[in-house]
Amino acid sequence: MSGPSGPLTPADGVILYDKPRDVTSHDIVYRVRRALPRKTRVGHAGTLDPFATGLLLVLVGRGTRAQRFLMALEKSYETIARFGAVSTTGDSEGEISETGVVPDGDLVLPTGLVRQRPPAYSALRVDGERAYARARRGEDVELPEREVAVHAFEERWRDGARRAFGIRCSSGTYVRSLVADLGDAYCEELRRTAIGPFDVADADPERIVPLGDALAFLPQRRLGEEEARRAGHGVAVADPEPPGPPDPPDPSSREPAPPAPYVRLTDAAGLIAIAEPRRGDDGAPLLKPVVGFRG
Repeated sequence: MSGPSGPLTPADGVILYDKPRDVTSHDIVYRVRRALPRKTRVGHAGTLDPFATGLLLVLVGRGTRAQRFLMALEKSYETIARFGAVSTTGDSEGEISETGVVPDGDLVLPTGLVRQRPPAYSALRVDGERAYARARRGEDVELPEREVAVHAFEERWRDGARRAFGIRCSSGTYVRSLVADLGDAYCEELRRTAIGPFDVADADPERIVPLGDALAFLPQRRLGEEEARRAGHGVAVADPEPPGPPDPPDPSSREPAPPAPYVRLTDAAGLIAIAEPRRGDDGAPLLKPVVGFRG
């Protein structure tokens, strides 16, 4: 972390963008970058496939430093699955093969911890190259299974070979894989409706949500003047509100362990840093800044 260079400005924050179909997440970042002053850093917190629509968090200025915390938030989706056919990409953009196998009645919709294999046509890297680039060249791409969390999986309606689902899941979950695992099916439409506390209904490409507001989902620790100065330089400070002992884990739970309890450090001027609770050599609770916003 570098030294402080002043409080955040209105150009440091997050834009809630409702991405249209057939546009890449990179295209949206490019559009935003062109509309801002030169040299403004712009990124995003979680790719949406070109065929998908919905909420994309575009990070602006020092908001780019919070990327990993925003990417870790759970996601909500609405999808329309078409049964009786399979797609090479798991969506309507691939080569469609008709099978005619359409399920009858209710389906078993998995929730809790789920093992899934990411689709070959994904943005994951294989030996430094995107998996979809290899798949498009006709190479066999088989990505390793991983464990994700599906918090809710509900059928909304059905009409012939099509069914609509609402899904709330952990970061890193592939809805295309969830749908493909239901049978001979692929995602005909996919829309991301929420990311953590952010809802697509609030999307506005002209508004930058101040970074202090965007990170309000993290617990706050308010620091005095001297502690704020030290934290701004990346130095661990005493926790002004040390937590009690953690609850014992529930061995019967199928939910993943909660994420690391990061907190946001603030003072009278606003956001200073995101910090991780730790223990000093004497066991005293400390807050170690891991991402600073005044440097």
